[in-house]
Amino acid sequence: MTFKNILKRILPGGVYLRAVQLYESIPVKSIRAAIREQKLLPIYNQLVQIIPDITHQYSSFDIDTDYLETTVRAQHAFQVSLVNEALSLPDFTAEETLTIVDIGDSAGTHIQYLKELYKSRNIRSLSVNVDGEAIKRIREKGLEAVQARAEDLASLSIKADIFLSFEMLEHLMNPFEFLKNISKTPCKLLILTVPYLASSRVGLHHIRHNQKNKVTPETTHIFELSPADWRLLFKHSGWAIIADKIFYRYPKKSVFSYWLKRYWRNHDFEGFYGVILKPDKTWSELYNGW
Repeated sequence: MTFKNILKRILPGGVYLRAVQLYESIPVKSIRAAIREQKLLPIYNQLVQIIPDITHQYSSFDIDTDYLETTVRAQHAFQVSLVNEALSLPDFTAEETLTIVDIGDSAGTHIQYLKELYKSRNIRSLSVNVDGEAIKRIREKGLEAVQARAEDLASLSIKADIFLSFEMLEHLMNPFEFLKNISKTPCKLLILTVPYLASSRVGLHHIRHNQKNKVTPETTHIFELSPADWRLLFKHSGWAIIADKIFYRYPKKSVFSYWLKRYWRNHDFEGFYGVILKPDKTWSELYNGW
């Protein structure tokens, strides 16, 4: 029995409706407080100004509620903050042409953000997705895109200074193969985010919950790993960790943090893990099974 069904049984009609409204406002208020606490509000507001409407960000659903708008905007702010941190590294100068390839790009949104935020720099871009609808959305914005599996990217001879991979790695059948292959390209950095879980697990939630419906790569998680296990995977497949951080979807300093943490763990993901990686063969060359 769900929490809302319990409320419906024990509360009068009007009180029940108000209680449900309060319950459904929890995630939005939690994320907004988290954005402020983790100092992402300035970036959040910048991105809203750059792209006011992100309704059609994905192929499988529209961003048409306050909750979806807030949570997706918060993810974007976290992801762009990682790119900002990467571009402040001495690997890059403001004068050089920068090629950014967004792997798993669903709408060209991050490329639009970066071209506006860094419009004084010469940024070339390419978006990659296996989903034809995503490719269509991106090309309609005048951006370059190619339809391909992430695992096949290295074989296409695509070169990038920076690869982006936001909420994509958990969807892959073989993340080792993908990471190893692009580590051999002449890129300088890979910036990625994945859902944050304290303990690793296999996703495949449609099987876990016996939901016998057709699923797509966009909506299916395969591996949902903890940061500790992702770090092992990165090193094994040819990467060094330059920086990493976690965006929590609740304010850790709040008196309600314990309950908000439990809420997110029970309803969705507690947050997102982000990392900036640099090619490094220290560990991968010790393994002779490639």
